Amino acid sequence: MYFFTKSNLLKLALAAAIIIVLNLFFIFSIQLVFDKPEYDDFCGKEQVHIIPETQEECVAVGGQWIEGTFVQKGLPRAERIEPVVIREDQKGYCEEDFTCREGFQDARLLYERNFFVALVILGTLTLVASFVLRAIAVVAPALAAGGVLTLFIASVRYWSEMQDYLRVIILGIALVALLWAGVKRFKDK
Repeated sequence: MYFFTKSNLLKLALAAAIIIVLNLFFIFSIQLVFDKPEYDDFCGKEQVHIIPETQEECVAVGGQWIEGTFVQKGLPRAERIEPVVIREDQKGYCEEDFTCREGFQDARLLYERNFFVALVILGTLTLVASFVLRAIAVVAPALAAGGVLTLFIASVRYWSEMQDYLRVIILGIALVALLWAGVKRFKDK
């Protein structure tokens, strides 16, 4: 009569372990397949760094020249933040990492998209496997929950980068799949 019998607790622990290990396995497997872009690979630092002082020098190193005064990095913040001009004749400053940072962002977005697609495929396959193995009392629900968690992780990782139409498509597919699974599994109960 009690839900928390020794047997039920062992089943819950096994199911929780399957869910956690399954998702860790997926994440680390994908990280082995896809190399995560590192900022330093795109915007490495030189041992000797010369700060560009003109627009031409800035563009030559792949930077973006920004007109106006600037606040020097490393200075303590005052109660009122006032721009600090290092030299009176300097009319702007150089954002040196502009071009390399754009390259890094493009590579990072591609990596996140590929990670998302891989997790969606693995999560969907896990859900399908849970229906195929539905006769196994502990494994099937654990696989189903693990698949749902995988889909959730995939969406959370990529949600902010995803276009609105893709969000609607993903949510629509997820809704249809969940409704289908619910009808198929619990239709005659």
